[in-house]
Amino acid sequence: MSRRVDRSVFVRGSYAAGCVWLFALMLAAALFSQAASAHEVRPAYLSIQEGAPNEYSVLFKTPMQGNARLALTALFSGRIETVTPIVSRPNGDAMVQSWRVRTLEPLAGQNVLVDGLQNTMTDALVRVMFANGNTWTSRLTPSEPSAVIPASQSDWAVFVTYLHQGIEHIVFGFDHLLFVAGLMLIVRGWRKLVKAVTAFTVAHSITLTCATLGWATLPSRPVEAMIAISIVMVAAEVVRMERGQNSLAIVSPWTVAFAFGLLHGFGFAGALGELGLPQGDIPLALLAFNIGVELGQLAFIAMTLIGLYSIRQLVNIPRHAIVASAYAIGIVAAFWSVERLDAMFL
Repeated sequence: MSRRVDRSVFVRGSYAAGCVWLFALMLAAALFSQAASAHEVRPAYLSIQEGAPNEYSVLFKTPMQGNARLALTALFSGRIETVTPIVSRPNGDAMVQSWRVRTLEPLAGQNVLVDGLQNTMTDALVRVMFANGNTWTSRLTPSEPSAVIPASQSDWAVFVTYLHQGIEHIVFGFDHLLFVAGLMLIVRGWRKLVKAVTAFTVAHSITLTCATLGWATLPSRPVEAMIAISIVMVAAEVVRMERGQNSLAIVSPWTVAFAFGLLHGFGFAGALGELGLPQGDIPLALLAFNIGVELGQLAFIAMTLIGLYSIRQLVNIPRHAIVASAYAIGIVAAFWSVERLDAMFL
């Protein structure tokens, strides 16, 4: 007697195969990033602001590795003398240095170099503000650790700089990606997925804008802890769904995606606040950063679906793998929750 194959079980099993592949990859990436170079993916930040003619306040923020800062130094090609001693102070997981300089020749046209950047895995965002209102923002990389300071900057250059920062933030934002991945486990059907992802996007865009413009803010450490807890809650909902139970997240996932999206938006705002915004181009920089976040998020979803499709052509994994994937997400997120809650009370 031939046995009929239930195609729905095969599809769900194949979906689970994609989930196992996805979360094995993400779990390995998260663990290795924490152990090896997690601190190096955060960018350095160099701010140079003109006060009196030819006198500038310099602020240089560099990531910390344990109790030591990355060995980065800001250098200029022209003649510059230091007016005040360099004052260093720790600020969370970064070291902030500030001092004043006087230029003996125009700063515009000089080459700014973040020496030591070529030996790291991080970038450096440089922002120069002249007394006449002109600003210049540029992203330096290990392969291109220097740039020439122009007298002014085009809107397109500002847009490209912050667009890249938005993409980079979401690509290395494993907590945000794990939340989206958990959401993909709950939502079945591309129409529902589009609806849920759109709700998440709209929500975090609202809070990102409000927090960046100073209309509504929350302390960063509680926000980061709550983001980790939100991932645990989504993972738990996946398990509930696989057991045949119902909840708001299962019946109306877009509602939950919107609610948690508001929270995640404050996390994005914290990252953007650390980078700083050009005062004359705040709306443009904010728009570019937000678009970059969305492009990174959509790229992640697309890669996940492509990986899922590829694995479905090769193997059939039991549906219990979906629950295993949810537990994998929950374990990682629970670890982050404890770590971040502990940091709140240090």
